[in-house]
Amino acid sequence: MQPRIAIPADTLTEATNIINERNAAFAPRPLIEAVLKSGGVPVIFPSVAPELAASYLDLFDGIIFAGGADVDPTFFNEEPHLKLGPTYLKRDRFEVALLKEAVAANKAIMGICRGMQLINIALGGSVYQDLSEDPRQTLKHSQDAPGNLPSHHINVAPESRLFKLTGRRAYVNSRHHQALHQIAPGLHVTASADDQVPEAVESVSSDQILAVQWHPENMFKHDPSSQNLFADLLQRAAARR
Repeated sequence: MQPRIAIPADTLTEATNIINERNAAFAPRPLIEAVLKSGGVPVIFPSVAPELAASYLDLFDGIIFAGGADVDPTFFNEEPHLKLGPTYLKRDRFEVALLKEAVAANKAIMGICRGMQLINIALGGSVYQDLSEDPRQTLKHSQDAPGNLPSHHINVAPESRLFKLTGRRAYVNSRHHQALHQIAPGLHVTASADDQVPEAVESVSSDQILAVQWHPENMFKHDPSSQNLFADLLQRAAARR
């Protein structure tokens, strides 16, 4: 049986006259295709009451927390920054609860962009609500180049799991205006951009969590290291079944 990979859905919050599209749950098609190419079965979860999160555990072997809107800053005890982007509290509450349940159940976990930030926040860390707050930032982290092309390099720690997947100097795409600030207990930074903005985190004492700030789902078709990230998730999920 192929590993089942959960993808908590985003929500279409824009106004629409089409009744079935109002607050519709959706997952990015490239993410679904990346999971399928790696041999997994994607399972999409809508944002529901956080109390239901534990009921989903038997439905998946690994999980990807995907990109999307900013996480509500009240989750790390801050009020909204002037440059905070759109948020959706219902998704935040469900995904924080689901992340905690997945960690406790030893599920294989991957984070992408917002997903990396949410993992860090849910485990006790924080983010800069806008990169203008981060004194380290000097690079352009929200590219104007097409999203399926890389825009800046990252430096990967040689002792990390990520190093085996991407090598020491990876070339990645980038579209984020926030960055990790305080790193959560149990996580450590395993890749950074040249301006020291964190680009990846992993679990300190296991292979359970690997999360990246860029979007490998947009590059996996032509970039082997991006595909390696999804293959690695499938491997970690299969080992935990």
